[in-house]
Amino acid sequence: RNMSSAGPEGRKKMRECEGLIDSLVYYIQGAIADHEPNDKATENCVCILHNLSYQLEIELPESYAQSIYVQRRNISNSDKTPGCFGTRSRKVKEKQQDTPLPEEKSNPKGVESLWHSTLIRIYLSLIAKSTRNYTQEASLGALQNLTAGTGPMPFAVARTVVQKANGLPSIRAMLHVSHPAVKKTAVSLLRNLSRNTSLQNDIAREVLPDLVSVLPECVPGCEVACETTASICYTLFNLTQSSSHNARLLLSTHGLPKVIAISINDSNMFSKASRAASVLLYSLWSHTDLHSAYKK
Repeated sequence: RNMSSAGPEGRKKMRECEGLIDSLVYYIQGAIADHEPNDKATENCVCILHNLSYQLEIELPESYAQSIYVQRRNISNSDKTPGCFGTRSRKVKEKQQDTPLPEEKSNPKGVESLWHSTLIRIYLSLIAKSTRNYTQEASLGALQNLTAGTGPMPFAVARTVVQKANGLPSIRAMLHVSHPAVKKTAVSLLRNLSRNTSLQNDIAREVLPDLVSVLPECVPGCEVACETTASICYTLFNLTQSSSHNARLLLSTHGLPKVIAISINDSNMFSKASRAASVLLYSLWSHTDLHSAYKK
């Protein structure tokens, strides 16, 4: 667990270690099957996998990068599939959200397991069944890592979480836990998921009222809570920016007074939350059909 947080080279060596990732996944599967999601060894295994999933998209070996970014369509030679390392054109980037991954292998090995739907479902199961805060946080954090990029892998993982594995109810429950780090990581994961336009209506329907309910009445006084508040505002921004319906849902759940109160706090120490709330307000005002409702 300590070694897995030793930086890019350490992560690379551990991902390449034959049998290591498979063993960690095997152990966690056994713990869940035996109804033992709270033991210390499971926590350690999940924390290692969490660390090994960090920066995964950009640190993958070129062989995996080529297979992941292969596009299932005929494209011209001037619009070639890019690699993982920053050579993507804007045009190709825009295409990637609707470019599916290659078919999943039924028996993934090693690093392939890190983004496989089997492990995604394991994380969601641990979020729902474990009462150990570090295990919950690491499971949420691994999904946050896997959904953090802009390529097809993060998008495919997000789609699995929201639509294929029905993961939103488990994530939503973590918004209401008392542990600040767990709540912060759950919000950060939702922020990543909400960037995908095809998933926004599902996410808004499932969790927007809960996001509004956990928004504070003003800027909170500690850094973790302030960062969580900012992430909630940016998630709401993503969900409402292109949807008047979702903006109306925010209004009907009494979110507007909270957002206004957060936006007018001018303390430099906690300006991150105020700035996020102001961005959200500016976006909400762009829905001209709601102006009369806002004024009321």
